[in-house]
Amino acid sequence: MSARCDRIRPYLPASARASLGAAPRRIGLLGGSFNPAHAGHRHISLAALRRLDLDEVWWLVSPQNPLKGTRDMGPLKQRMAKARAVANDRRIRVTDIERLLGTRYTVDTVAALRRLFPATRFVWLMGADNLAQMARWKRWPDLCRLVPFAVLDRPGNGTRALAGAVAHRYRRQRLDERAVRRLIAMAPPAWSFIHARLSPLSATALRARRPKK
Repeated sequence: MSARCDRIRPYLPASARASLGAAPRRIGLLGGSFNPAHAGHRHISLAALRRLDLDEVWWLVSPQNPLKGTRDMGPLKQRMAKARAVANDRRIRVTDIERLLGTRYTVDTVAALRRLFPATRFVWLMGADNLAQMARWKRWPDLCRLVPFAVLDRPGNGTRALAGAVAHRYRRQRLDERAVRRLIAMAPPAWSFIHARLSPLSATALRARRPKK
């Protein structure tokens, strides 16, 4: 693990490295394939920055999502470039941290980041569509015990997500949305559901519009 940490330290922005010896920074983590990145990802990130009072949001562009096939997956370099163009905000950092760490599952990535940046406060960000299927994630209860998570509403997914297995299991740990700025400082498991102006965009829909080769 130490060798991987040494590789990732110089790669991350100075603001992140400084957190090792400074006041805790508040970082939101948004993971996914970003295949392709779109305005919906940016919308969620900007909403999280504002509502959770974050310093930055890191986009963790996955080399390969374990729950998705490889057939329509764009090259990582291409997805990273598109993500940088879409992010267009100095507070949103586009990274390939999972490639550098050699991790495949979210729970392992978050555990590695917590070891690498012990003074940083992290919160996992996701759309309601991901909460609805989070019970399929590898060792998802371990992930919920590692980091608080904020769920941002997505069109047509809110009701299904809040009725799902993860929301039901941690119903008593749900923080009222009105106090959501406290979330990142809470001991996990802790989560909140954030209602915000909805973005209808999805990567699946954008891929469907691509011309067939």
